[in-house]
Amino acid sequence: MILLTDENFEKEIKESEKPVLVDFWMQGCAPCSLISPALENLAEEFKNEILLAKVDLNSAPSVVQKYGINAAPTIVLFKDGQPIGGFVGFMPEENIRVWLKDNLSENKEKIDSLAKEYEEYAKKNGFSLNPDKRVTEAIIKSLLEKEKNLGARYCPCRRLTENEQDNKKIICPCVYHLEELARDGKCLCGLFVKDIIK
Repeated sequence: MILLTDENFEKEIKESEKPVLVDFWMQGCAPCSLISPALENLAEEFKNEILLAKVDLNSAPSVVQKYGINAAPTIVLFKDGQPIGGFVGFMPEENIRVWLKDNLSENKEKIDSLAKEYEEYAKKNGFSLNPDKRVTEAIIKSLLEKEKNLGARYCPCRRLTENEQDNKKIICPCVYHLEELARDGKCLCGLFVKDIIK
């Protein structure tokens, strides 16, 4: 386990050959104490795939500000020096294991690839992909899950019906998104948003 501060954070994260699981914690934080053993167990279990690092929020104010960390514990997985996933608060070890596997797997590459595809589509059509990466990633994960289980990337916020023609209309990007962007500034699920600055 590596202890990170403002002085060594960027160097350690960028130079690591493995993804780094960073535990942003604070003294006296009960959820931090509860999650710490689970993270240590998982770091041992995934020792060939990740490194575990800890950052005391009080000893790294610049890092905390740069990454917008405003609660403890906050767990962030960095790869090639960039955050690729994270969560806030206590989570049971089994849930963290599933989350970690998802973020280390090819699924992450599929998510990134689809995000890029949707970003290009949005740009070409005069709007944007939602700038909140957590929202975008959650929606894209749902779309990929629908594709895996139902054969198409159906909008996660719309109900499938018995009518196949109607269902085709809700394959992302659905037939309703342009009207919703014009009316509401975003599509129903929030994957696409209207550009604020033209």
